[in-house]
Amino acid sequence: MGNGLSTVGPFQSLHVVMLGLDSAGKTTVLYRLKFNEFVNTVPTIGFNTERVRLNNGAARGISCHVWDVGGQEKLRPLWKSYSRCTDGIVYVVDSVDAERLDEAKAELHKVARLAENQGAPLLIIANKQDLPGSLPAADIEKRLALRELGPSATYHVQPACAIIGEGLHEGMDRLSPEIRPREGAVARVLSH
Repeated sequence: MGNGLSTVGPFQSLHVVMLGLDSAGKTTVLYRLKFNEFVNTVPTIGFNTERVRLNNGAARGISCHVWDVGGQEKLRPLWKSYSRCTDGIVYVVDSVDAERLDEAKAELHKVARLAENQGAPLLIIANKQDLPGSLPAADIEKRLALRELGPSATYHVQPACAIIGEGLHEGMDRLSPEIRPREGAVARVLSH
């Protein structure tokens, strides 16, 4: 991912969608970013949405409207609607659950290859790095076959632990310079 946030103003709110399989830690990531503290969560049925003002690093002062969409199999068809014309995609992966990485890969590729999401930068949060047996970021990148997304796909894999917040701000620092608000932003706001 590159650098420079030239097109995003301090009062502009970006549309970011947070996806991933159930139990990956999406809601924990969302509330850690929002409140900078651990919030005990329950499985998301539907979605959670929060306006998050980033307070650290290069992304400081940027406001994101983050949609955390449930990852259960029956909810995944909804991902297309929530990710349509998004400014950025955060995909949370359970780094310990190696058995489900093929499933995570298939779902990620479906979303990333949608025409409406072409050009949207992708931040992979390799969550649960604090647990024994967690795969390193390089292994997550390989197992998700991120290079197969094509030469124009912009992505970064960030090792993280959502419970203590480690790696989350660094990940958002890598995502935010790649975000370029889409021309469809006005239409998107009007449709919500």
